[in-house]
Amino acid sequence: MSSYSKAIGPVSGSHFQAYAWFFMRISGFVVIFLALVHFFWMHFLIGVENITFDTIVGRWTAPGFEGVFWRTYDLFLLVFGFTHGMNGGRQVLEDHITDKRGRQVVWYLLVAVWAVLIFMGAWIIFTFRPGMPSPFNLPIHM
Repeated sequence: MSSYSKAIGPVSGSHFQAYAWFFMRISGFVVIFLALVHFFWMHFLIGVENITFDTIVGRWTAPGFEGVFWRTYDLFLLVFGFTHGMNGGRQVLEDHITDKRGRQVVWYLLVAVWAVLIFMGAWIIFTFRPGMPSPFNLPIHM
């Protein structure tokens, strides 16, 4: 069974839009939960005045389960939050781009940006070690 869209013509039987709609509902709930727990933990239990780079280093490098838990928690916050936002951006852009080719280009660009930034975030979260050189303090030769 196919439906019809004025913007691009017949739409195939793919269920992608239904899955994207469902994902937005689930990820929205998950992001709210993760963000509220993060906010409560960082602002009330630790205290804003005590949050430093060393605070994050301590969380991520804690021995045993605690360090793995915080890295995984931060990864979930990154993945669910960023994917939710990119999916919302995709929906907005698809509403405004009526050309089928333009939609495909935007789709592939969004997926590429999403993949690169999720990979970079996961790489930082799971390869970070205290004392490693900062990428922001590299000497610049002019």
